[in-house]
Amino acid sequence: MAAKKPKSSTPNPGNMSPRVWFYSILLTLQYGFQPIISKRFTRREVIVTSSVLTCEVAKVVCALILMAKDGSLKKLAKEWTLVGSLTASGLPAAIYALQNSLLQISYRNLDSLTFSMLNQTKIIFTAIFTYIILRQRQSIQQIGALFLLIMAAVLLSIGEGSSKGSSSGDPEKILFYGIAPVLVASVLSGLASALCQWASQVKKHSSYLMTVEMSIVGSLCLLASTSKSPDGEAIRRYGFFYGWTPLTLIPVVTNALGGILVGLVTSLAGGVRKGFVIVSALLVTAMLQFLFEGTPPSVYCLVALPLVISSISIYQKYPYQVKKKEA
Repeated sequence: MAAKKPKSSTPNPGNMSPRVWFYSILLTLQYGFQPIISKRFTRREVIVTSSVLTCEVAKVVCALILMAKDGSLKKLAKEWTLVGSLTASGLPAAIYALQNSLLQISYRNLDSLTFSMLNQTKIIFTAIFTYIILRQRQSIQQIGALFLLIMAAVLLSIGEGSSKGSSSGDPEKILFYGIAPVLVASVLSGLASALCQWASQVKKHSSYLMTVEMSIVGSLCLLASTSKSPDGEAIRRYGFFYGWTPLTLIPVVTNALGGILVGLVTSLAGGVRKGFVIVSALLVTAMLQFLFEGTPPSVYCLVALPLVISSISIYQKYPYQVKKKEA
């Protein structure tokens, strides 16, 4: 009799439980709404560090509640160690803290659709760092998809840099405070994602525990940076919640819930399903920008959008296949 093939650990994209569908839909909506929500409900006077720190606190609270609900919180006292936590979550947390600050800056200086598409270049850097750290190869189709995504990013950079219809009307401001921060954040995201994947495979950390650890470490790093940063000076001069309104909590809470959902979708459905979520979110953002902001996407965005969608779809659909050695 032929030996049975071991079951693959990769999730079956065609077999989605109702719970995974629910998480995926929620994450799609959160990804799509977040840029518009942040621009509409966060005043320009709000200090970026105060927004990021509050979001991290919200993530910790949400994750602890969910851990208490599923019973994993009780095991922490017996299994958790400080060394293990710092090893698994310390560096990614510091990286994500810086990335979040850069994203907050970029939110305010790019239109929602352009921000969302440029933010997807993190897939390129995730592929690079997963190869460097985990030695995961890319298929020919995936390499082609990455080139498509690079082309889209270049188109968007040219379009935003020369656009007269942007909100600020200052091409240099758009480039240095809109495009540059989100691209640097994408590089950091790729590195942190690869490190988190390593921690998940080697340390077997749950998504909730990783969220708690990374939020705490990231918050400590941000608090340490306030001693000399402009944001720290602004907090000391004007107060932590300077510029806040009750509506400011909306983007903070939705961003925190999005962080929880990213871990859940990735762990339950895998990277392929998360890729479909990202594509769907791009379409949601495009629709919402037209409905709420009243301006259609630029020609550069219209050309880049199918490139982004195609590249992400191809990258997720055609993973690298290890060739079986003939006996």
